[in-house]
Amino acid sequence: MNESKQHSFYLLACASLIALITLLILWEMILAPLRPGGSWMVIKVIPLLFPLRGILKRQIYTMQWSSMLILLYFTEGVVRAGSDKLPLSSMLAWVEIIFSVIFFFSTILYLRPYKKEAKKASKEAAK
Repeated sequence: MNESKQHSFYLLACASLIALITLLILWEMILAPLRPGGSWMVIKVIPLLFPLRGILKRQIYTMQWSSMLILLYFTEGVVRAGSDKLPLSSMLAWVEIIFSVIFFFSTILYLRPYKKEAKKASKEAAK
């Protein structure tokens, strides 16, 4: 994979993570909170703040575990897209699904060359 593609996947991962954090804050505080005036559900953003620095610094390990963490947000989006009664909330859940899928695949595709390199090094070390 050429470096420009890999850089594009990195930028896509950063942008989708930041967009997801922004979406969740706006959703639970302004756009469609569970209770008027904001909701405690906004604390669900906190786990996404832990990998943010590592993602921005291109830390491989952080990208690996955060690609698994994002699946929780995908699951929440699927549940809320199907169960929320407010049309706006349901639409926001679909946006959450889209951002989490973009983040997941962009991190996986960004990490692909590193995985290939690690497998190659492992085979050479085994010889």
